[in-house]
Amino acid sequence: MDTILVAGGAGYIGSHMVALLVKEGYDVVVADSLVTGHRQAVKGARQLYVGDLRDGAFLDRIFRENRVDGVINFAAYSLVGESMQDPLKYYGNNVAVSQSILTAMRDHGVDKIVFSSTAATYGEPERQPIQETDATVPTNPYGATKLAIEGMLKWCDRAYGIRYAALRYFNAAGSDPEAGIGEDHNPESHLIPLVMKTALGQRPYIGIFGEDYPTPDGTCVRDYIHVRDLARAHLLALEHLERTGESLVCNLGSGTGCSVREIIDTARRITGREIPAVAEPRRPGDPSVLIASNEKAARVLGWKPELDLESIISDAWAWHSAHPNGYED
Repeated sequence: MDTILVAGGAGYIGSHMVALLVKEGYDVVVADSLVTGHRQAVKGARQLYVGDLRDGAFLDRIFRENRVDGVINFAAYSLVGESMQDPLKYYGNNVAVSQSILTAMRDHGVDKIVFSSTAATYGEPERQPIQETDATVPTNPYGATKLAIEGMLKWCDRAYGIRYAALRYFNAAGSDPEAGIGEDHNPESHLIPLVMKTALGQRPYIGIFGEDYPTPDGTCVRDYIHVRDLARAHLLALEHLERTGESLVCNLGSGTGCSVREIIDTARRITGREIPAVAEPRRPGDPSVLIASNEKAARVLGWKPELDLESIISDAWAWHSAHPNGYED
């Protein structure tokens, strides 16, 4: 497989995917609207196409100008809170973008796609760790759009022979210091970057939303996965599609949980900063524990995460301390 189109390749996870593909010798083209992505995050791709991925003519041009062998699709809005306030924005972007990409793939005879799905497809989990066969009842429009796209992929496989890997991630974090890329969202809603900003003195404190959960220290427990491990799993999924022609749905997580307090304590140790923390009321809809079963990823893809929480926070700190204003630096 030679040329890979990375949709949303200027975003946080997409840019790490681009860096890995380039390192592994792939020819990479990127398509991104730059609404939430950053031009500076795209390292080593042969070309960055800037435009609206819902635009069929824009995508048609990319497929005509490049002999695309496979697609990796990260292009989506991903703020859960915003999706609750404006669900039509999320359906109108996330689902429409994927529909346009799949239409272009069908029209140009491209039959492999790796899709960035989410643990939010599960909603409130029935059990821990969460398995791929568990019920998918999203509790927010963001998760619902990703699940709708998974359904679209299934039908496109059946109708057009487009093989897919839908990868349901848990909490992506960390950075790639070697490539000089990291996490820069505006607004920022993820815990680890917010902790880093607090360590840098850009925020007065980090809020802990709820200390009365049924967990060992009373704070929410989440499954954190290093963004470089995540990118590696996408490459393995692409190779799986090429090798077997079998579509799959797969969790990507570490299989272990870390509490909010553990994250803050680890960050204090690694950064050597005080990082004030303030207890705040629970947020509605926050499950106490979310942990992935990654047994299927290990069995089918031969993937296991290699980087632990120390690596995640060390790499995040390396990026944020070198880029206190994100890519504006």
